[in-house]
Amino acid sequence: MIPWLSPALQDLFIESAIETAMMVGGAAAIAILFGLPIALLLHATGKGGLAQSGLVNRPLGLLINAVRSTPFIILMVAIVPFTRLVAGTSIGTTAAIVPLALAATAFISRLFESAFAEVDRGVVEAARAMGATRMQILLKVVVPEALPGLIAAITVMLVSLVGFSAMAGAVGGGGLGDLGIRFGYQRFMPEVMASVVVILILVVQGLQSLGDWLVRRVRRR
Repeated sequence: MIPWLSPALQDLFIESAIETAMMVGGAAAIAILFGLPIALLLHATGKGGLAQSGLVNRPLGLLINAVRSTPFIILMVAIVPFTRLVAGTSIGTTAAIVPLALAATAFISRLFESAFAEVDRGVVEAARAMGATRMQILLKVVVPEALPGLIAAITVMLVSLVGFSAMAGAVGGGGLGDLGIRFGYQRFMPEVMASVVVILILVVQGLQSLGDWLVRRVRRR
């Protein structure tokens, strides 16, 4: 795989890459699962929304902003008790998914909300005039119309999660970041650090290219 590294290190790279994929994939799935309904709620209860309510929108928005504004490394440490409660441990790949998912949920919910805000209000008003309920408008009009923006938002989130997962390695989260720190930095092996950086760049470029391609396909349809 990486010819200038020993077979033992190459095996470690494969193991670390799998751990990174698990962290990014698991956190992304959880973030989309929770971020989409949160974004729909923020959109619907916002100013001019289908169910405008400052009592719901403002506190929820403040909570989302508080999580988003907290540096990830601090967030990981701050929610260690919650991580132990959910994952049973505060170190390792499984434990790292908890803060990653929390940060990604706050991040993606705002991006989804922005995508929903770009939907043509004329389409929403037409659906309302035809007698569609609020839930039908949100799920069958707003979400499909915002699909290109949602895919773009997921792409941005995945790219950010790759960086966050590398940061999680600094506190025992595993993955490529942990490998780069333990071998590349602490053991003075620059070839390992360089390899980690190159692999992460290739992964980010691949995710971004795939996301851009999907957005173009959806927009054509």
